[in-house]
Amino acid sequence: MSAKNDRIKVIAQNKKARHEYFILENFEAGIELFGTEVKSVRQGKVNISDAYAGIKNGEVFVMGMNISPYEQGNIFNRDPLREKKLLLHKAQIRKLIGQIKQTGFSLIPLSVYLNGSHVKVDLALCKGKKLYDKREDIAKRDAKRNAQRAVKERSNIV
Repeated sequence: MSAKNDRIKVIAQNKKARHEYFILENFEAGIELFGTEVKSVRQGKVNISDAYAGIKNGEVFVMGMNISPYEQGNIFNRDPLREKKLLLHKAQIRKLIGQIKQTGFSLIPLSVYLNGSHVKVDLALCKGKKLYDKREDIAKRDAKRNAQRAVKERSNIV
């Protein structure tokens, strides 16, 4: 394992997003947080299951991301559900603006992680799945699982 991967610690994942959306492209974005929010993130008190991102005035914000208040934060704690600004390059934001304008595309945070001392968000450009797409994915997963089970049973017999 490389030194770069040793520094990454996943804090929260949005597992539901991979079931609900086709993931077209991923972006790594920094996130603008205040001191007590960073301490809460380090303790793992983050929920991104209902989070999504949007673009306002040429800047990307994540909405619905819940960072629980820090226990010793008293007056310095912020609103847990406030909009948080994501830090992306201007060229990336322009590209996202062009793609978001197409119908059916959305920005969904897939995970929040620590990269060294920086809090990062894995942001994905997604297109919503229809019900039959979800069923197809489940059928493929079950078929793969059954094939692996059959191979394992066959190797145990021999």
